[in-house]
Amino acid sequence: MPIRQLPDHLVNQIAAGEVIERPASIVKELVENSLDAGARSIRIEVEQGGVRRIRVSDDGCGIERDELTLALSAHATSKIGSLDDLEGVATLGFRGEALPSIASVSRLRLASRISGADSGYEIDCEGGRQGQLRPAGLPQGTVVEVRDLFYNTPARRKFLRTERTEFGHIDDLVKRLALARMEVSLELVHNGRALRRLERAGDSQARVRRVAAVCGETFCEATIELDEHHAGMQLAGWIARPAFSRSQPDLQFFFVNGRLVRDRLAAHAVRQGFRDVLFHGRHPAFVLMLAIDPQRVDVNVHPQKHEVRFRDGRLVHDFLFSTIHRSLSGTRPGQAQTASDRTPETARPGGGAGPRAGQSSLGLGVAESVARYAQLAAGPTTGEDGRGELPPLGFAVAQIHGIFVLAENADGLVVVDMHAAHERVIYEQLKQAWHEDRVRAQRLLVPERIAVTEREVRALERHLEGLRQLGFELDLAGPESIVIRSVPALLARADSQQLVRDLLADLVELGASNRVDTIIDELLATIACHGSVRANRRLSIDEMNALLREMERTERADQCNHGRPTWVQLDRRALDRLFLRGQ
Repeated sequence: MPIRQLPDHLVNQIAAGEVIERPASIVKELVENSLDAGARSIRIEVEQGGVRRIRVSDDGCGIERDELTLALSAHATSKIGSLDDLEGVATLGFRGEALPSIASVSRLRLASRISGADSGYEIDCEGGRQGQLRPAGLPQGTVVEVRDLFYNTPARRKFLRTERTEFGHIDDLVKRLALARMEVSLELVHNGRALRRLERAGDSQARVRRVAAVCGETFCEATIELDEHHAGMQLAGWIARPAFSRSQPDLQFFFVNGRLVRDRLAAHAVRQGFRDVLFHGRHPAFVLMLAIDPQRVDVNVHPQKHEVRFRDGRLVHDFLFSTIHRSLSGTRPGQAQTASDRTPETARPGGGAGPRAGQSSLGLGVAESVARYAQLAAGPTTGEDGRGELPPLGFAVAQIHGIFVLAENADGLVVVDMHAAHERVIYEQLKQAWHEDRVRAQRLLVPERIAVTEREVRALERHLEGLRQLGFELDLAGPESIVIRSVPALLARADSQQLVRDLLADLVELGASNRVDTIIDELLATIACHGSVRANRRLSIDEMNALLREMERTERADQCNHGRPTWVQLDRRALDRLFLRGQ
């Protein structure tokens, strides 16, 4: 077949294949156009899951009469005019592909009216063929109606799912848009029935209500609110406490300058922030909004703009990680919810039957057992008489089955898993000791040589000093090999070659590595697990109270090293309900 120029309608249909996967893709493009037009109110109407009809109307600035036909032409946009504009684009759309791509695979009507105009105008476009421009009565704003999606490409129509599935994708999209732009009211109508009506959220309470409408009340009750600034960036939003973890990553929203994106760097930072407080196989829940100079982020990476690329990805990663890690570190007993709030259906204590993570996964030698639990007791605690103000976890009253400690506090009854709680206390103490003396290195009796790539050598050269501070002594032995002479003392019995290979892979992929910290934390968790008080050990009241006080002083004491809750609160109301009091 000879080389030839493709006709415009075929070019648009090819572009539609990249941009328009399903009805939800059309809703996304049209709503983003409305948001870029400054709309404060957007109404979305769909029929039969969007396959038969999609109508998006807004109160934005509108489109000039003479620009309506141009808006349906390929690569026509008001968002950018030069390469400089593209490199710092702040709008959601900018390519000028959406409307002509949609019009090429559907029957589309575009109507708009600008402020101060006597009337609006509308134009039809069927399969990419434009009709005549004509007057239309409508208020200021724009209305786009799309009918019979893929009517002229039956092969693509066959790949659409059921009406329920397609509408589910649209509903999920509206939820994400509602979180991204809380200052805009959104209404979603399906088959003539209004299913979502979200008013503008102008203040903090209204924003929390909108988050609750999208993510659920229990999510809001279990969240920590964030608002941090660093190096020209702002991270705002909410992260759920580890007890609200999910079996699926279905409550994870990350926005960059109001755009929902998927970013491996950000996902890695969040996972690391939750690293040692989540139960095995669970996923964190969060709504995070990153504001950053548009010049520092490239959104022209993915046809549907789902992905971005940061100019300084390491800085963004560290900002996300440190903010989340610090916020979770600040949670101590006394700040948590009651048992009913802290353990929703998604994270009921004991709800997971998986293995106890981190107890034997490394295959490394375990250091001498830490001091026995009795050393926590620092003397008699305040007794029944003259207790004064009760501390957050109160005072111990009994021990049950050698496993649980019962304590009375101002809110009611506290139940503590003594092994899990003591495990977290020891773990945090060991981590602090490690970070204060982490430079201790162990020289290998016989240096080991490994083969590496040129990229890994370049990454190693940039980070030699940092690795030396971690206890590694690595020498270049040629363009494609290195020699390992020493490793951190705590990892002396680890597979040093595999450890260094993993480190280099991280340095190439992410520009840095926290693999050593991860492995050290797993080892310290193992030591803490073996050194903590065991079940069926009888404790005195003083020992129980000493544990409670240590928990109150320990970061992340709400979860053990494996993410299981260490304590629950049964308040007076919960106890009254158990005995039908007041009913």
